[in-house]
Amino acid sequence: MPVVEVRGLTKKYGKKTAISSLSFDVNEGEIFGFIGPDGAGKTTLFRILTTLLLPNEGKANVLGKDVVKDYKYLRKHLGYMPGRFSLYMDLTVEENLKFFASIFGATIEENYYLIKDIYSQIEPFKNRRAGNLSGGMKQKLALSCALIHKPLLLVLDEPTTGVDAVSRKEFWEMLKRLKEQGITIIVSTPYMDEAVLCDKIALIQNGSILDIDTPNDIVSKFKNKLFSIKTYNKYLAIKSLESYEYKNSVYPFGDSIHYSDKRDNTDNDVLIQFLQLCGINDCEVNVIDAGIEDVFMFLMKEKRHEQ
Repeated sequence: MPVVEVRGLTKKYGKKTAISSLSFDVNEGEIFGFIGPDGAGKTTLFRILTTLLLPNEGKANVLGKDVVKDYKYLRKHLGYMPGRFSLYMDLTVEENLKFFASIFGATIEENYYLIKDIYSQIEPFKNRRAGNLSGGMKQKLALSCALIHKPLLLVLDEPTTGVDAVSRKEFWEMLKRLKEQGITIIVSTPYMDEAVLCDKIALIQNGSILDIDTPNDIVSKFKNKLFSIKTYNKYLAIKSLESYEYKNSVYPFGDSIHYSDKRDNTDNDVLIQFLQLCGINDCEVNVIDAGIEDVFMFLMKEKRHEQ
């Protein structure tokens, strides 16, 4: 039996639909990632899975229990780290940890092995108030508090948002170690580079799942040749390519433009010549491998066409 079974889950706030008919399974021992921008429905979904919100339609079973009927059981066996730091700012690091352990009838000593790798990094500051911690240290404390009662499922809502690159890397290394200890993890992130660190991912946009698969299999679904185009006149290049009769897709990507063509035999020179005719003479064009974000953009375009 999967750790999480969701079928037709829908949640509305008035006339606005936050999530619509979501269905998916999460297997034991997986790191399952929900990848999508702000407003995609990730937080609403996680609050339902952790018994904090009631769905309007559909059904969700977590650890073999119904999230509505069995909320008391589930709250004892889930670990939840919300997107916003929600610990007590005026309590110290150690006081926060003791408080959360006591709520679940546990002690720090009893489950210290679970949080040792994480907590040892902030233990030298155990007498510092949580409100005075850096972003990375707050993140480690929040994760320690979510783990101290030895949950069977850990739910993390955008845990690395607003955290520096080094802390983000450290955090994902911690998640891998927790997985090795048998904890199933559901995590959401707006960062596409974190998606490849999951065993399976769901791409979510506007409350709907676009696709679910392993990161490698998601990327393999991008069938068009993809070009990276760099130019100082990025705006003119995008506008020109948007009107190009052979354009399949075009969108800004960092300091470059990602472009795909309807023709199979397009090469760099063809695109350079077209852009030169548009008055762009400084462009650099290269064929590149598609990433998860490229697949995401492709699926969003397909979804819009279906609607």
